[in-house]
Amino acid sequence: MLAFFVLFAVFGNTINIYSPTDQDIFALNQPPSAQHWFGTNAIGQDIYAQTVAGLQKSLLIGIIAGPAASILAAIIGSTAGYFGGRVEVVIVWFINLLLVLPAFFILVLLSPLLRQLSWVAIVVFLALFGWMIMAQVVRNQTKAIKDRDFVKAARYMGVSTPRILSRHIIPNVASILIVDATLGVVSAILAETSLSYFNLGIQKPDVSIGTLLAEGSGAAVTRPWLFVFPAGVLVLMLFAISLMADALRDAIDPTSGANRD
Repeated sequence: MLAFFVLFAVFGNTINIYSPTDQDIFALNQPPSAQHWFGTNAIGQDIYAQTVAGLQKSLLIGIIAGPAASILAAIIGSTAGYFGGRVEVVIVWFINLLLVLPAFFILVLLSPLLRQLSWVAIVVFLALFGWMIMAQVVRNQTKAIKDRDFVKAARYMGVSTPRILSRHIIPNVASILIVDATLGVVSAILAETSLSYFNLGIQKPDVSIGTLLAEGSGAAVTRPWLFVFPAGVLVLMLFAISLMADALRDAIDPTSGANRD
C-alpha cells in the first residue's frame, strides 16, 4: 500500500495532461470529470495534479525529517548513555528543556523565518525538534549495553569511542531506531501539514497537502472535491506508513504482537 503512494507521488502526474500550475479557464470550480479527475478550483487548476505535487512535497519532507530525527537521537542518546557523568547530566538537562517547550509552538514562533526559507528549512526544524524522546530510550539502552563483554573487550583493545558507538552500541539499538524513523515520517508529515494549513509552512506558489487542505476547507460543503481528495490521500498515506511501522515492529520483535493481544 505504501509503495502505491510512493509510485503515485513520483509518477502520478506523468499520466495527466495538466501541471499543478496550469489554469483551465473553461473549467472553473468544476467537479471531478473525465478531463479533470479530481475536479478544479476557482482559477481552473487541476486538483489531481496539485494533489500529486502536494503529496510529493509532504512525503519528501517526512522521509527526510523522520529518519534525520532518529539519527540525531541515536548519536545524542548513545553519547549520553556511554559517557555518563557530567556529559549525561548536561544532555539529559537539554533534552528535558526541549521536552518542556512545545515543539509546535516553537515552530510557530519561527514561522516568519520559515516563510523566507525553502522547504529544506522546514525539514531541518522538524528534525531538530523530533529526536528527544527516542534519545532518552537510546540512552537507557546504551547504559545497559556498554557493560557487556563485547563492548568491554573493544575498549580494552583500544578501539576509539566513536568506533565503539558506531560499531557496537548503535547497531544494537538499530531495531527501535528503524521503527522510530518510520513513525517519525508520520509525525513529520502531520507537523508539516499543520504548519502549512495555518500558512506557517509551505508557501505559494509551492504546494503541499497542508496548503491544499487550507484552500479546500472553506469550500468543503459546497465544493467537497477541493477538500476530500487531498484529505483522503493524506489519511490513507499515513495509514499505510503506520501499517509498515507496525509490520517492522512485529518483524524485529515477534513477541510485540502477542503482547498487544
